[in-house]
Amino acid sequence: MRDTRESRLLLVLLVAIAFALITVDIRGGEQSPLDGVRQAAASAFGPVERGVARVVDPVGNAVGAVRDSGHRHSRIAELEHENEALKAKLGSSDRNRSRAAELDKILKTAGTGQYAIKGAQVIAIGSAQGFSWTITIDAGSRDGIARDMTVLNGDGLVGRVTTVGAETSTVLLAADPDFTVGTRMEKTNEIGFANGQGVRSLRVQLLNGRATVKKGDRLVTFGSSRDKPFVPGVPVGRVVKVEPSNGDLTRTLQVRPFVSFSQLDIVGVVVQPPRQDPRDTVLPPAPAKPKPTPTVTVTATPSASASPRS
Repeated sequence: MRDTRESRLLLVLLVAIAFALITVDIRGGEQSPLDGVRQAAASAFGPVERGVARVVDPVGNAVGAVRDSGHRHSRIAELEHENEALKAKLGSSDRNRSRAAELDKILKTAGTGQYAIKGAQVIAIGSAQGFSWTITIDAGSRDGIARDMTVLNGDGLVGRVTTVGAETSTVLLAADPDFTVGTRMEKTNEIGFANGQGVRSLRVQLLNGRATVKKGDRLVTFGSSRDKPFVPGVPVGRVVKVEPSNGDLTRTLQVRPFVSFSQLDIVGVVVQPPRQDPRDTVLPPAPAKPKPTPTVTVTATPSASASPRS
């Protein structure tokens, strides 16, 4: 009976300590006193996560090859050649074909925006920073990754690097409620700030409360000072709802992200920003508006030669 009571007391004590640490971590945010512990844990357990991912997933070797292709994408032809070689190595299974297509999209996005990237594979999800929306990737400081680097995939903005170990890194996803990124509207250049809201949408507040915005308009990243944590021109999402302004100084939009955060597999970390802002060039071509089909109306008229019957 004594052993049972002591075991229960020990269990209650451990649970209480765990909740206390979680509370301190969440309230501290990125300045959390536990940040050093997280980095130490990443250094200690990162090689294990990375090793397990390599054992269970041979495609990781192919992603590693892309990791070393982070030169300026004026070499786009050379990178495309490397990508073709990678696709040949990946095999013919449906999953590998899908990954080959994703690698191709990432390289094209990086080439268009002139981003120098390091390729990485997602090897874990969540819990590295409390209850935040995070992923762990198999690239770390040994691969040239540093904190506050932009992370993207072939569709657009994925997030930013928050914690770096020797062989792995943690990425805060744009879907996280604590995530904020400066945005710029396509064509009109209206500036705003986007915040994560989970998988539903991003909430964007434009600084101009009288800005003209319509459903379907697209946004890209505005960019940060010295390009950290965000480089400019990365596709963010498409407007799905424009909320009434009601005379407010700002205007609120609901934006559907281009990236599907629940299906992340291969990503690219921007290790060197573009020489100049790519503006809207990284966005995919806007869908062509359907042309109206001309309608031909035939009206029957009486013949001039016809004579009435007597």
